[in-house]
Parts: sequence; structure tokens; C-alpha cells
Amino acid sequence: MFLLIMFSVTGDGTSASAYNYTTTTKKCLKEPLEALYGGGIIVNPVNHNIEGWKAFGQGKIKERISKTASNSFSQKVQVEQGKIYTFSASVQVSEGSEIVAVVFKFPTGENIRGGDVVAEHGCWTLLKGGIVANFTSLVEIFFESKNTLVEIWVDNVSLQPFTKEEWKSHQDKSIIEGRKSKVRLQVTQANKAPLTGAKVSIKQTKSDFPFGCCMNHNILTSTDYQNWFASRFRYTTFTNEMKWYSTEKIEGQENYTIADGMVKFSKENGISIRGHNVFWDDPKMQPGWVNSTISPEKLRTASAQRINSVVSRYSGQLIAWDVMNENLHFQFFEDKLGENASAAFYYTAQQLDPGTMMFMNEYNTMEYSGDEASSPANYKKKLEEILSYPGNANLTAGIGLQGHFGSGQPNLAYMRSVLDFLGATGYPIWLTEVSVGVGPYQAQYLEEVLREGYSHPAVQGIIMFVGPITAGFNETTLVDKNFNNTPSGDVVDKLIAEWKTGPLEMTTDDQGFIDVSLFHGDYEVTAEDNVTNSSATLSFKVTKDEPQAFVQVQIDT
Repeated sequence: MFLLIMFSVTGDGTSASAYNYTTTTKKCLKEPLEALYGGGIIVNPVNHNIEGWKAFGQGKIKERISKTASNSFSQKVQVEQGKIYTFSASVQVSEGSEIVAVVFKFPTGENIRGGDVVAEHGCWTLLKGGIVANFTSLVEIFFESKNTLVEIWVDNVSLQPFTKEEWKSHQDKSIIEGRKSKVRLQVTQANKAPLTGAKVSIKQTKSDFPFGCCMNHNILTSTDYQNWFASRFRYTTFTNEMKWYSTEKIEGQENYTIADGMVKFSKENGISIRGHNVFWDDPKMQPGWVNSTISPEKLRTASAQRINSVVSRYSGQLIAWDVMNENLHFQFFEDKLGENASAAFYYTAQQLDPGTMMFMNEYNTMEYSGDEASSPANYKKKLEEILSYPGNANLTAGIGLQGHFGSGQPNLAYMRSVLDFLGATGYPIWLTEVSVGVGPYQAQYLEEVLREGYSHPAVQGIIMFVGPITAGFNETTLVDKNFNNTPSGDVVDKLIAEWKTGPLEMTTDDQGFIDVSLFHGDYEVTAEDNVTNSSATLSFKVTKDEPQAFVQVQIDT
């Protein structure tokens, strides 16, 4: 069924400098939520008619009035080039449950899927999404479901525009609230008397937010690669070296030499590792001897050996496992071993490495709204299937979103709505393989994507799949053959510096105090008494669990 709503601009719309992170992923509601931003630039008439609605295909339109006197719509909207539009609506279906999507249709005939959600009968679910307008144009907005037999009910639609400056202000505000904490520091003498005018130096020694980069086998033989990496990153994922097709190219002959060498290098340089991956559901990404002709019995035996081998080998040494890669797009193991194959592997992996987080890892969920297979609604459905498998109720689960963006303008409104939706599950989100396609604005778009991820409160880590040209990173290249930065490399270095504190040089007030906002992480502070030239140094930690920390430095004079 398709429902079409035509919208028109009336003035500049509702002013809304703040972003609303509201979502309803955990449950649907008896009554629809009020329209976010008061409907934004959509004006809801109060005459309760259905003027302006059109049906597509075999769809029909009926007017219904809820207990809260819901409104219908009869407007047209013109989007303006360069603005970011967030969309929301409360939806339900006439029976059962169905995925309902919102689609933006431009005069060129291009349809952009703006977001989707699983809508249910008897209660309302919030559908969020949006678009970035690449040109000024009228748009048509319609809702669709593959099941043409159900009715789609819609209420309280909102379309809110933001300028890019306003969008960045959301990010900055979220970073201040979610990545930093206020710290009050006091310098005293041994007798607890405050030291006025003491010189204080604050240096951050480690960030709490994992912002890292992948590495590949070339790092074992290139000192330049090693130095470049170790001077910047403390988190990594190996691109291919832990995968099954790398460690057991010949049946029964396991070889972890390269992976072990990369683990050794990482440990020596204080670099934490995400395990990537135990299995890959793509039939083309198996060891050569694991192919379409393999019997279920042989695959079951081989996969049991594989998971026990790799997970046991690195148990307790990694911070995460991508247990089954891309199981929304592919189902090699499900086709051979049954529909619960993925879920069973998650159970086994957790038993073998109980202290490590177990991730799904999928592409296009966040970066491309047109891929229905990996839509946020389908991602959540698959995650729930895994968690419902016997023994998985307490699985230490994580949400992995790869983030391989193309060369065009990223749809930041859609990206944020996906993070809202999946973040509301309560499971930590990592952007696991961020890259941006080659194009004239690659560096700019990479910065936009990284800022969006870092600023979102549900995101707990970012790994980029980028690197030196000499190591084969031809798409998103950070350094050239001489290890000089590319424009994208400049962006990464800029953000590394921006997302950490200091060094800071400050002076205490007349009560010996300094008040400062610091990024979460480990710090070293040195306080010096200018009169006696005595000093003291101590270490402390700033965490999100302590929004207002107090640190006292005592100088023995």
C-alpha cells in the first residue's frame, strides 16, 4: 500500500535549534506521539479531512479520527539546497506487523527511502528518518509496505529543516554533554590551606573513547607504517588476517603466524583489537575448500573446529568479536546448518570468550537507506532473533555498523535517525569500518560522518577502514607513499587533536581552585607553588559516570 502526502512551505517553518532524539524502538504506544518540532514546516489542518492524500496502486484512503483528534494533511513542501531535513511520523498497520517506509520522491523521478520501522496493529510506532537536500525542489512524501493488503495509518507527521550550522551545533552540544565532564581541581599545602596562584599543568594521557583505524599485514614489514600507526591510534581491527580464509587456506592446516604477529605488535604499542571475524555469511568469502558443494555435516564439523580454534586462541586478548559478518545480506551458514546457525555461533563464542563483546557487523544499515535487506528494522529484528536463542538472553551483544559511504553527500539525517533507533535498544553501537568513496569532497564527507558518529550518545567506538597508500588503501587514503597526509589524513589528525584535552596551563584562584571541562580519559596533573618552587604530580581519571569530579593536589612545602 502507498499513501501520498503533498506538502507546501509556509514561511520559514518552525524554529528548532535543538535536535529531538526521541524514539520508540522498545515498544509501540497506545496513542501517537505529538508531532516532533510541532510538525516543523508541515502545517496540520484542524478540519480532520483527507484533502491532499492520494493512493497508489491498489491502496485506498479512509479518514479516521483517534481519541486524541489526530489531524490530516494537505500541503506541499519545497526543500532547500544544503539543508538537512529530519522526518518523523507515528505509524501503525491495520493487521499484524509490517515494515513501513517513508519515501521522498523528487520531480526527477528519483525516490529516496528516508527511513523505516516495523509498524504493528493496535498501537503506534515512531518512524524517523530524513534527507539532505542536494538541490531546491518540491518533494512528494509517501509511505509504503510490501504487503499491499494492509492499511497504513499515519499520524502527526513532521519535517524539520536544519542548516548545517545548526546541525553542527547539535553535535557540539552532544559532545559537551556526553564526551566531557566538569572537573573542579584544588591545590593545597600539606596543612590543607589553599594555594593561591599556583601554576597547574593538565595533560590527557589516554582517551576513553575508542577512535581507531584498521591495519593489515603490511604493518609487520614497514617501519614507516608502524610508526605512523602507533603515533595516532590505540584501537584497531585487522582487515583480513583473522578471517577463516586467511588462517586455514588448506583444510586442516591452520596458520596464525601473521595474525599472531599483528597481535604482538598491537600489544607492544598499547593498541586494543576488535576480532574480525569468526565467520562471514557470504558464500564467496569462505576458504576455498568451504564451497557450495560442502555437505551440512562436514560444514558443521569444520565450523565447530574454526570457532573453537580462533576464539580460544585469542580469548581474553580482544575487546570485541564480529561473530557473524553480514548475516542480513547473506545466509550461507543458515542455508546449510539451519535458520539458527548465526545465533548458535554467538552462544558458542560467548562461552569461549565470556568477557568479550559479541557484535553483529553489517553494511548499508546506516550509510544507504535504499538497502532494505539491512534496514534498521531488519537489523533490530535479527538482533532480537539472536538474543532469543536459548542461552543468549544475557549475551554481551554489540551493534556493529560498518559505514562504507559512497562518494556523494552522506545522508546525515538518516544516519542520525538510525543511531537514534538502534541506540534505543540499549546495546552499544560501534562504527566498525568507516570509509568514504573517492571524490572531490571526500575529506569533507569523511569529517561529516566521523563527527556525526562521535557526537551521537549511543556510539561507543569508531574504527576506520582507511590507511596508507603503500598498504593498499586506495579508496580512503590517509597518507601518500612518503607518509605525508592527504586531505583525509589532515581531517583525521585534526579530529584526534580536537577530541582530546590540552595540554592546559592554568592558575588557581584565591581559594586554590580551577574549574575546567575535560574529555573523558586518563590525565596527569602537575601543580607548582611559585613561592617555594615545590611541586606535586598525580594521575586521575575523568569518566561519564561522574559528571562533576573533584581532584585535590597537595604540595608539601
